[in-house]
Amino acid sequence: MKIYAYPDSKTMEQGGQPFEGSPIEVLINPESFTMDYKLKFSQEGQGQGTSGRQLKYEYSNPGEMSFEFLFDCTGIIDGKRRENVAQDIADFKKVLLEFKGDTHEPPHIKLAWGNSTLFKGRLISLSINYKLFSPDGQPLRAVAKASFKQSIEEEKRAAQERRSSPDLTHVRMVKAGDTLPLMCQRIYGSPRFYLQVAAANGLKNFRQLTPGTEIFFPPVKKT
Repeated sequence: MKIYAYPDSKTMEQGGQPFEGSPIEVLINPESFTMDYKLKFSQEGQGQGTSGRQLKYEYSNPGEMSFEFLFDCTGIIDGKRRENVAQDIADFKKVLLEFKGDTHEPPHIKLAWGNSTLFKGRLISLSINYKLFSPDGQPLRAVAKASFKQSIEEEKRAAQERRSSPDLTHVRMVKAGDTLPLMCQRIYGSPRFYLQVAAANGLKNFRQLTPGTEIFFPPVKKT
């Protein structure tokens, strides 16, 4: 596994030049890693005397990935004995944490394993546990626990979300069981625009839709 650091997400997406000192190649590939995904729903109050409530989706949080990286200078793993792991840790922190004067922020990170890009994002936490010491107290082995949060370049994110934007025109074919409010819910996230859609399509009887008919969904403004 290799860790690359870039000045911004666009440089990373376009395969530009990473910062000096990267990539860092880890001593041992992680045995495992953890991926976390979280969805945000509204916290509206539940009615008195009710047994439940419908959750209203708000947004999806960026995915998070956690790794443990091993550092060892005893020479047991790579045959290269060193005095301590201090320099290895310093190089690791420089790539992941160092505040860059020209960008005024820490770097954007790409994790690559073999020929595949495993993750793109930002470091959000790092803890280092020193586990083995020489007789004079020099740290010989350490485990770094790093967590990253997914980050996507704004133009790429906008392009991915564009297909479902309520600010754009959509055309959908009616399927069996479809109703206009239901289709509006899918397109706009709310059924309340069905009268606008009916008017835009000249529908006199919007309660009965014929399967196979194409319905035009105009841009709407959410208030």
